[in-house]
Amino acid sequence: MYLMFDEAGKFMAARLLSETDASAQVELDSGKRLKVKTANVMLRFDKPTPAQFMEQAQAISQSVELELAWEFAPEGDFAFADLARDYFSDKASVLEQAGMLMRLFEAPHYFRRAGKGMFRKAPADIVAQALAAIEKKRLQTELIAQWARELVQGHCPAPVRAQLYKILFKPDKNAPEYKAVVQASRDSRTAPLDLLLQSGAIDSPYQFHWKRFLLENFPQGTAFPALDAVAPAADLPLAPVAAFSIDDSATTEIDDALSVQGLGSGTVTIGVHIAAPGLAIAPDSAIDRLGRQRLSTVYMPGYKLTMLPDALVQVYTLQQGRNCPALSLYVTLDEQTLEIHSSETRIESVPISHNLRHDQLDSLVTEDWLQAAQAPAASSDKEQTTAATALHTQLAFLHRFACAHKARREIVRGKPESFNRPDYNFRLPDLQAGEPAGDETVQISVRQRGAPLDLIVAEAMILANSTWGQWLASLGVPAIYRSQASMAPGVKVRMGTRALPHAGIGVPSYAWSTSPLRRYTDLVNQWQIIACVRHGSTAALAAPFKPKDAQLFSVISAFEATYAAYNSYQSAMERFWTLQFLSQNAITELVATVIKDGLARADDLPLVMAIAAGPGLPRGAQVRLRLGAVDLMTLDVSATVLERLDSPEQASGESANDPSAAAGEGEDEEDLVGAITIAVDVLDTPDPS
Repeated sequence: MYLMFDEAGKFMAARLLSETDASAQVELDSGKRLKVKTANVMLRFDKPTPAQFMEQAQAISQSVELELAWEFAPEGDFAFADLARDYFSDKASVLEQAGMLMRLFEAPHYFRRAGKGMFRKAPADIVAQALAAIEKKRLQTELIAQWARELVQGHCPAPVRAQLYKILFKPDKNAPEYKAVVQASRDSRTAPLDLLLQSGAIDSPYQFHWKRFLLENFPQGTAFPALDAVAPAADLPLAPVAAFSIDDSATTEIDDALSVQGLGSGTVTIGVHIAAPGLAIAPDSAIDRLGRQRLSTVYMPGYKLTMLPDALVQVYTLQQGRNCPALSLYVTLDEQTLEIHSSETRIESVPISHNLRHDQLDSLVTEDWLQAAQAPAASSDKEQTTAATALHTQLAFLHRFACAHKARREIVRGKPESFNRPDYNFRLPDLQAGEPAGDETVQISVRQRGAPLDLIVAEAMILANSTWGQWLASLGVPAIYRSQASMAPGVKVRMGTRALPHAGIGVPSYAWSTSPLRRYTDLVNQWQIIACVRHGSTAALAAPFKPKDAQLFSVISAFEATYAAYNSYQSAMERFWTLQFLSQNAITELVATVIKDGLARADDLPLVMAIAAGPGLPRGAQVRLRLGAVDLMTLDVSATVLERLDSPEQASGESANDPSAAAGEGEDEEDLVGAITIAVDVLDTPDPS
């Protein structure tokens, strides 16, 4: 005798060896013996053999029409053998009973299991829903197969293109678009990214990097909701100064300006005037939430995404010809010794006389020009030349103070700041407005670190950030600080709420406060400084953020992660345009300096690259490189050493991780003492296996 039984949800047939009331010993065709509970035995038969029985029963099961069986099935619980007799005949064979059991078992959308060999037919509405779902899944499977075929043939279906960057970087593995790419990748034995490139899914390498950045950092898009810009207070006292800013021509968020009073009197007052959106933006307001969501302006060659809506920026930017609300630090010092006597902070309306543009004036405002008794006029821009000439005396004094302030910091640092590497400006002259397409002509120019105008702004901002940081600490008002315990290798700059020294800059404390239109941490610190101005010794009670406020730590955590992501993208885009510059100008060779084994930095371009060379090239060695193919997707270029240009004795041993090259802070200060670093993202594509 043979038995048909249920073994862990799978029907099997075997020869009966022995049996008790509770179980049976059976032998499979393979010779393996099993112990089967009596409760799991479904049918007993004498012929045919188990293998033939299961094959014939399976064939019979496929002949059962589920819709008809469902109609025949009685209401309530029923046995599969009873339904077989109703469906086939009142003398349904064991094979027909087995076939009915298999069919019922595999159709839970029609029949629900109600116990051993017992079933109950599903309600009509449930059956309809299940059938619709099955049909939908069938159509989706066919669609996935169709999309996969198109991808293999070199054509990208529109639905896949619409979900392209989600598929690559944040995939929903249940989505049909993702499944189609994975299936096509398996069928063609091609990596997903290469497959999508070959099918024309990616418009351009630039769009690839841009869309990925937006997906990861701006999934809801970059547009601001419609919000009214908050008007500044109309009753602010008017400052008795004529302030001027120094920025790049592309800068629209002008958030710092300078003034000088008392020249020739022996006591001079330097004013550092910072745009004050904190006077009108309230913590946790709608506009504040926008700023806290973005945390910083995103910069890239030819384009930027501002932290705050442009309408609000235009209200508070320090535009020339206007009286602008500002938070002003006035530092009084001896005109000869440049020793600082006192400082005072005010909330006021500051007249802005000029917006100087350093990219138009760096060739004019040199150390020789500043030291001249009278300013010789020479510049391609007449308006900028006239403004700089009118401010010659003030600029000369500010530069003298900046040099002295820098020298004092260097004593504390224990090491001079080095400006041996240039900074670079990127310009896309073909771009009129809007986002770049990635194929524009790019111009790269050198901007030497430590140029006089840069130095003036950098030292003024360091002075303000350090002075305000110490003042906040003295009043017990918490703020967001940058600190560095020492300049030893590996000791990083950290953010926190304690006023700790910053060894890299050489100041006792440093609180970013001078870019409130561009960095959220600066806006937070501005609120705290405003509370100090208004409430003095009781500011700790009135400030928006109290000591050990969890919100401050939340801002720090979010800002660090976001700021790092933005800087990484900016570096990647600068590398993109540098590689475009190589291609557009057919540059096949260049001179570079080895910064460590297997890595070199171009001498005249912002480009760090891996080099193929034999052993023995020390750090600081100057070499001529032959460039290989440029890959704008991976932001890579191969390079091979052609010859060494210096003698071994000339190698400088320049460190790629010189602590003095990583000590800069703020956007203007980092132009002076920050290191050029290039970040290349590693592509994260779905595994075709």
